[in-house]
Amino acid sequence: MPEKKPTRLEAHSHVRIDDYYWLRERDNPEVLAYLEAENAHADRVMSSWSGLHDTVLAELESRIKQVDESVPYRDGEWFYYQRYEEGKEYPIYCRRKGSLGAPEQILLDVNEGAEGHDFYSVRGFNVSPDHSKAVYGVDTQGRRFYTLHFLDLATGEPLPDLIEDVTGNAEWAADDRTLLYSRQDPETLRSFQVWRHVLGDVEDTLVYQEDDEANSLWVEKSLAGRYLFLVSAETDSTEVRYLPADAPVQPPRVFLPRASDHEYFVTDGADRFYVVSNDGAVNFQVFEVPLGEFSRRAWKVVVPHRRNVLIESLEVLKDYLVLNTMEDGLAQVEVVPRTGGERYKIAFGEPAYTVYPSDNYVYDTTTLRYVYESMTTPESTFDFDLRTRERTLLREEEVPGGYDKASYLTERVHAPARDGTKVPISMVYRKGLSKDGRNPLLQYGYGAYGITIEPDFDADRLSLLDRGFIYAIAHVRGSSLYGREWYYSGRQLQKMNSFTDFIDASRFLIEEGYTSPAHLYAHGGSAGGLLMGAVMNMAPELYHGVSTRVPFVDVVTTMQDESIPLTTFEYDEWGNPADKVFYEYMLQYSPYDNVRAQAYPNLLVTTGLHDSQVQYWEPAKWVAKLREHKTDDNLLLLKTDMQAGHSGKTGRFRSLEDTALHYSFFLHLEGS
Repeated sequence: MPEKKPTRLEAHSHVRIDDYYWLRERDNPEVLAYLEAENAHADRVMSSWSGLHDTVLAELESRIKQVDESVPYRDGEWFYYQRYEEGKEYPIYCRRKGSLGAPEQILLDVNEGAEGHDFYSVRGFNVSPDHSKAVYGVDTQGRRFYTLHFLDLATGEPLPDLIEDVTGNAEWAADDRTLLYSRQDPETLRSFQVWRHVLGDVEDTLVYQEDDEANSLWVEKSLAGRYLFLVSAETDSTEVRYLPADAPVQPPRVFLPRASDHEYFVTDGADRFYVVSNDGAVNFQVFEVPLGEFSRRAWKVVVPHRRNVLIESLEVLKDYLVLNTMEDGLAQVEVVPRTGGERYKIAFGEPAYTVYPSDNYVYDTTTLRYVYESMTTPESTFDFDLRTRERTLLREEEVPGGYDKASYLTERVHAPARDGTKVPISMVYRKGLSKDGRNPLLQYGYGAYGITIEPDFDADRLSLLDRGFIYAIAHVRGSSLYGREWYYSGRQLQKMNSFTDFIDASRFLIEEGYTSPAHLYAHGGSAGGLLMGAVMNMAPELYHGVSTRVPFVDVVTTMQDESIPLTTFEYDEWGNPADKVFYEYMLQYSPYDNVRAQAYPNLLVTTGLHDSQVQYWEPAKWVAKLREHKTDDNLLLLKTDMQAGHSGKTGRFRSLEDTALHYSFFLHLEGS
């Protein structure tokens, strides 16, 4: 147990005493000693099932195809792809010119750069329009501060230009030597500036700075390639600036001034702009706008608003618009001919699945590439002819060791929430299931930021499914599964719905005989860790074990501290506790503030010392307070990765260690 050093925190005439506030002192030797002591304790406890952990890890590694290659995609004359070599952790970026039978050119071997680093993350490998150069970001610590590196693709040699401590978000202008990139605040980590770099120049130029601390700023480029867009966004409003890609020194122009509750996104179709907007359309609609006239009277509706269809993204090709939507809780791909004609959807047949366009880099094409997967169907890449509506399967992800999808079943059921709302649950399990209450079941949840957890395929889950587990995703409010209203009903002053939805889903699964409290487990990370902490306080008796990664559990204190990374950007999600109404509401669910003397489930918590999104001290404080107050003898384990950040370890094999840790925890509790 760490020493108690009381800190008085007062707001709105309400006083909280935080005995473990001091654990935020990252460089304090006492803090590091506490984290190492918890690591040592966890290692001692878990040594009794180390053989199980090693078995699970070996299973996870065995399902990775040692020598593998992504499906090549075409961009101009080139075919780009990534491949892996046997035993190597990281990808090798490659291309071939003209055809897939042409000689291979290796562009970047990430394994070489990663040598000597415990953590090594490459982001945003981006080739210039003429395919002569590339830029990519490298983070060696895990706090998502990247150094931009440049390559001369003709020679394969690095260029001398380096841009340090930036976000990794970068786009080329049309001249193949100018780059726009975004930079974050060194303290808050908010992305707030876009800069211009010209290869060979010593000094870069600030293009735009976003001063509103609730907004994050980034740069993107349209598929048509004519414009660069600077996007300022908070949770519920957007402002877009644009400038011609062939005139990157021009000052960016505002497309439409920001307004409260107006989210819009802009791209171009060469001869016009396309706008996805929620103004008067909660689930968005699509407009086309003339290049020279942006006033709202010039906006023409192309795809009208539909109450049961959420428009999630838009791709603009020369002759088609392609929409990724959610309709009645299922992902869809919708095709709209730009010159008129029938609008249609691509048909899919399973009760729960995910589908999304992927690797489309050619503007003048009638071929759409998309990825389809379900909880029983491995990731499958298709090319779809937009004219003939014929699809071609290019590759279904191979699961080494053998995988027979016919042995598994996926279904979607709906749990009644306490207010009458139906909460969808996507499940997968081996066929032959008996609803006798004895099945171990792992229930996953997230429920924040409007992010929908799709029912996708994960070969790692086979280590649970083949031991009799059911894997279930509770699509609680706070996601966008049923559109933006589903999201709005799980944020700010309605956040409690996320927690009660998860609890009610658990009770439904128990009542229906899928499992029982002796065999029910829960898992969630980051904002999903908030979900875990809240439901543990509210209904601990339902779960035999809970695990959480990088959990956001100290809600009130974090949201009161604007110096903590990303706090101000989060006000639209959770509310600002400077307002007494939000302060008092947060206090009702903040996991750390609601720890009390009661029995809790077995608990495993993992975090990273260099986490840039959820600071390590949140789970560290939470575990200390739980250890002080809980009345049971159940397991309470904290593992801190002293090298990693929010996303954990890097590398396709090393990244499995955390999954094996959590899975072996559940299997041990289940008696394996």
